[in-house]
Amino acid sequence: MIAGFDFGTTNSLISVVVRDRVIDVFDDEEGRPHPSVVRYEGEEVIVGREARDALEEVGLGVHGTTVRSPKFLLGKEVVNVGGVDRSPVDIVADVIRHVRSESLQSQRGVLGSLDRAVVTIPVSMDGPRRAALREAFARAGISVAQFVHEPLAALYGYLRGAADSESEIRGLMRRNVLVVDWGGGTLDLTLCRIEPGRILQLRNGGTDQVGGDKFDQVIRDEVVKRFSIEHGISETDHPMRDARLRLLRATEKNKIALSDRAEATFYSRDYFPESGTTLEYTLSRQELDAITRPLVAQGIREVEALFDSVGMAPAQVSLCLVAGGMAAMPSIRSRLHELFGPERVHVPATSATLVSQGAGWIAHDSQRLVLAKQIELEMARGSRLPLLRAGTRMPGDGEERQEGFHLYCTDPTDGIAKFPIVAPSQLSEQPQASDPRTTLGVVAIAVDHTAPPLVERLELDVQIDQDLILSVNASSSQRKDQSSSSYFDLEFGIGLPGSNMQEFLDVADAGAWTGGGGLAIRANVADQKNAALIPGDVLHKHNPGAFARLSDQATQEQLTEHLYYQPCAVCKRQWGDPACRCGSVA
Repeated sequence: MIAGFDFGTTNSLISVVVRDRVIDVFDDEEGRPHPSVVRYEGEEVIVGREARDALEEVGLGVHGTTVRSPKFLLGKEVVNVGGVDRSPVDIVADVIRHVRSESLQSQRGVLGSLDRAVVTIPVSMDGPRRAALREAFARAGISVAQFVHEPLAALYGYLRGAADSESEIRGLMRRNVLVVDWGGGTLDLTLCRIEPGRILQLRNGGTDQVGGDKFDQVIRDEVVKRFSIEHGISETDHPMRDARLRLLRATEKNKIALSDRAEATFYSRDYFPESGTTLEYTLSRQELDAITRPLVAQGIREVEALFDSVGMAPAQVSLCLVAGGMAAMPSIRSRLHELFGPERVHVPATSATLVSQGAGWIAHDSQRLVLAKQIELEMARGSRLPLLRAGTRMPGDGEERQEGFHLYCTDPTDGIAKFPIVAPSQLSEQPQASDPRTTLGVVAIAVDHTAPPLVERLELDVQIDQDLILSVNASSSQRKDQSSSSYFDLEFGIGLPGSNMQEFLDVADAGAWTGGGGLAIRANVADQKNAALIPGDVLHKHNPGAFARLSDQATQEQLTEHLYYQPCAVCKRQWGDPACRCGSVA
């Protein structure tokens, strides 16, 4: 069976669709997700709620090491856990394996098997971390059918699970929707547009600096600071690491409780070991708002920056959909109400599980991601070459999409060829020359600075892999230089519930159009049978006689092109080699 898997920083959850109804496979009968926590006790691996609950029990005398939020460790080669070097991939795989095992044994009995999943990821997760996450799932016995950005999954889940899905979609047709997924580890933002048959991402944003875990740390540290000042606790009276983790867990509970209550009490027996003082502090909601105000403000600035990047105002958004565990905080809702107005901010009752549910629906509906915006190469004199077209279907598990291009350098004077990779800033199936572009990056390679313009061949290979990473590889024929770069900050589209994306796939025109740069693609088609249009090196390959001493079949341009790729007749060195003194390249 294929399911949706939200591997979260704080908690993880699997959702599956059975008989057109989405079911969340919780950790217990209370409807709680699986904590993303691992505790190592010698050879024993304790995962999930048992590992987290152990942090709350006092006096157990355990000496193991607990890892909270292991997703943040992905991308590192190794981490030291209690004196033992461990692979972050193995640590994450332990969590996934536990969630898979517990879900298969769930009393709901809805999962006959679980070997494939649509897995949600933060929009800021880069290529190496995505590859590491895929490997962790593989080690846990689950293949990743495809990755989906968490806020995009939330929007799909919201539309698919609406009581009247068709009416909801009609009300948002050709309108903008902002998804604010404020979870335990990251704030993920996706600005989308609802178009006939599809949802398209316009721009992604967010940060990992204002997630719920950051709130917990700031609140805990401020409570300890205030209590210490009130009771004269020495600065040298430091609590043990496990005591700090227990208080951090209590902070998370109190943060949630203060969404509905006026105050909450922090209590930790013998928290300060030097003096034996028990920490007991009552925190009001007003104090909580004051403590967390800088973090909330930082998150709102991320929202405003997202709008600035596309030249759009919050008033142009018809719906602000809020998902994630932090959606329950009154101060966050209040600031979003100020920005968009209460009538346009919607926090579903399922906000905490919406990402997982969306992934489950995407898996059930067999929806595949496509590129929302065309990927282009800036060329000479403002022309642009489409490298990957809007509507290109994204590769699935074990697949990749690759395209190759043969180019020339129009100005090799500085010895460098530059490949600016851009994408239209706005959504358009056929972008115009005057439309603004967003630069993804620039790839540069060394070229022969002595070469005439438009002679040295350049190769450009573009690839998108199963992890939704765009890789650009460039090489030069004479200098044999190579350079590559990869980009993960791409926008995608997905079919609306009940729609068929096939009509949207690969429909954009593949031709280049006029819009700087020093690159050009030499056209290889013609409207007449004229041998003068054939590149010199190609003509020599097929008709060497055209270059005979008394022949006039080859033009001077073709003679230069042919000679450029031939070694010196005397010393056999390449064109432009300073060691060549034979004069044969002149």
